[in-house]
Amino acid sequence: MKSSKRIVNPKKLLNSKWTAILPTNNEKHFLVTKLVKPENTDQSIELVELEAIHTKRTQRLPWQVFNNASIWLQGWV
Repeated sequence: MKSSKRIVNPKKLLNSKWTAILPTNNEKHFLVTKLVKPENTDQSIELVELEAIHTKRTQRLPWQVFNNASIWLQGWV
């Protein structure tokens, strides 16, 4: 059986495309539009800004959620 974990590099998430397994508000396809950098530049990226393709609504999420393939699929499926 295929594992639901993947390894995502947060520095390569910008402009990546994602599909929600369980869409909410009829939002299924998303684009990472921004990597949110912490105020202290010694720290690593913690959040990404995600934009819904059809509604243009944005939300901020921890980048680690994309490691779970049971929640997010890479690309637009």
